[in-house]
Amino acid sequence: MSNYVSLHNKNFNFRQFIIKAFKEDVGDGDHTSAATIPSNHKGWMQLLIKEDGIIAGVEAAEIIFKLIDKKIKFKGVFKDGDKVKKGQVAFIVHGNTRKLLTAERLILNVMQRMSGIASKTAALQSLCKGTKAKVIDTRKTTPGFRFFEKWAVVIGGGSNHRYGLYDMILIKDNHIDFAGGITEAIDASNLYLKKKRKKLNIEVETRSIEDVQKVVQHGGVQRIMLDNYSPENTLEAVKLINKKFEVESSGGITEKNIANYAKCGVDFISIGALTHHIKSLDLSLKAMKE
Repeated sequence: MSNYVSLHNKNFNFRQFIIKAFKEDVGDGDHTSAATIPSNHKGWMQLLIKEDGIIAGVEAAEIIFKLIDKKIKFKGVFKDGDKVKKGQVAFIVHGNTRKLLTAERLILNVMQRMSGIASKTAALQSLCKGTKAKVIDTRKTTPGFRFFEKWAVVIGGGSNHRYGLYDMILIKDNHIDFAGGITEAIDASNLYLKKKRKKLNIEVETRSIEDVQKVVQHGGVQRIMLDNYSPENTLEAVKLINKKFEVESSGGITEKNIANYAKCGVDFISIGALTHHIKSLDLSLKAMKE
C-alpha cells in the first residue's frame, strides 16, 4: 500500500466508501449479472486504455477488488503515475465474474477521474520545469471523493494543499473582512492556536501589494497567498517578501500563463481546476476470452 494511502487513511475509510458506493449503484442486487451469469462462473477482464495520459487509480482498483472479494487475482501492468498510450492494458483481473461485473462501473468511475486529474497535473507541472514552483490542489473537490482527487494530484506529480478545514489555518478575504483587517485576522488566529494548544500553519490571502507589505511587516504566518495577481505584481510581491515566507500564487492561472507565474519565484501555484474542471481519461474494463 502506498505512502499516500497509509498517511491519509485516518481521513478516509475505503470500506465505508465501497459500502456507500455499492448501496448507491447496486441496491438490492446486480440483476443483469445475476440473470445472465452462473453464480460460480469465473472470468478474466482487462483495463483498456483508450486515450494517452497518466494512469492513476491502479492501486485504488486493486484495493476495491480485494475488499469486494479477497479471492480476486489482480495483476498490474502499469503502476500509478506511468505514462500510457491508447491501446495499452493497465491491469488484468481474474475472479468471480458476477463480482467483477458488479465492480466494473465503480472501478472505472474512480480510475477515469483520477487519471484525468493526474494527466492534467502532470501537464501543468511540466510547464513549471526549471523553477521551484509546485502545482497544488484546493478544496474545490467532489463531496465524498476528495481523497481520490487529491491522491490523483500527487500521482500526477503535484502536491496537496490543506486536506480540509482542520489541518491548516487559511485566512481568506471573507475572514479578513469579518475580522476587521488582515493583521487583526492574523493576531486572532495565533491567539486561537495558543489557547487551543494546536500547532497549525497559518496562511493568509492578500489582494494587493499593500496587503503584502502589511503581512511582511507584521509577520505571524508561514505562507502568503497572492490572489489574482498579474505576473508583474507577483514578481514585485516575491521581491518584497524576499524568502521570509512561503509564497503561493492563486486565481486565474491556466496552461497559457502558468509558466509566467512559476518564473516569478513562487513556491506554490494552486489551481482549483485540477479537481473541479477536469476531463476524465477514457478507459474501459473488458472481458477477455479464455
